[in-house]
Amino acid sequence: MSDAVTADLTGYSFEKAVAELESIVARLERGDVALDESIAIYERGELLKKHCEQLLSAAENRI
Repeated sequence: MSDAVTADLTGYSFEKAVAELESIVARLERGDVALDESIAIYERGELLKKHCEQLLSAAENRI
């Protein structure tokens, strides 16, 4: 993934990332998205998941 896409998530809070991830899951579950778009939003979902994992890891380290 490009650094520009990763940097796009830098300011995302955990809650904002989860909300967008839930929206992506809902779109994919509906099944009314073209294949190319499905792949693109799936990749975005993977980035969001990794971002959430990083935020959770940082929170665990603070405790």
